[in-house]
Amino acid sequence: MDILTDEIVRFVRAVGPKQDDTIREMDEFAHAEGFPHVGPEVGAFLRFVARLSDAERIFEFGSGYGYSAYWFADALPDDGEIVLTEVHEDELELARTYMAEGGYDDRARYELGDAMATVDRYDGPFDVVLIDHQKHRYVDAFEAVRPKVPVGGVIVADNAITAAPIQFETLLELVAGDSSDEQRERRNAKRDEPPEPNEHTRGIADYLERVSADRAFETIVLPLGEGIAVSYRVE
Repeated sequence: MDILTDEIVRFVRAVGPKQDDTIREMDEFAHAEGFPHVGPEVGAFLRFVARLSDAERIFEFGSGYGYSAYWFADALPDDGEIVLTEVHEDELELARTYMAEGGYDDRARYELGDAMATVDRYDGPFDVVLIDHQKHRYVDAFEAVRPKVPVGGVIVADNAITAAPIQFETLLELVAGDSSDEQRERRNAKRDEPPEPNEHTRGIADYLERVSADRAFETIVLPLGEGIAVSYRVE
């Protein structure tokens, strides 16, 4: 579920970068199959981040059928590298097809299997990292890749605000410390206590707490797509 209203989404898409035929094809596939993907607003932002970072190497924790990787790849130099990771072979093969269609196959590395095992096999640095796999493993992904992100590098985490399994009211309470007298009175008046967090909600809350407390990174959350947490390495 997107955070922005339909009208704002239309506005952002009208002003933002135009999509090529392959991106449109990938969007149509996602809509037809009900496949969760970051969407063109986040995709364009990811490419923008890669450009601002002068990215030469990118790592993805969870690549699906290659949607985000396709956006990223357009910002890489000809000798750049993006590592796609995916546990489903059919999705990784589809990613390979789309990347080749866009002319980016030569800068892509396709890794079938657990991203956590894959990242250990790669030395840094990675200029940009996308975390978009199992939510309860976001903190583990951050810890694994943190030493490989240089100053000026960026880590982006998807679903930082919402997703199908994420309980937003519970997440808000966990992240914002929703425990003041006024807030308790408001909840009591509604007689609607947020449910106990599931592992997905807890995973996002733990991740946001971890990166926000890390003095080496400056983190903001942007309301694009289903919410993205952007952490820039400052030291």
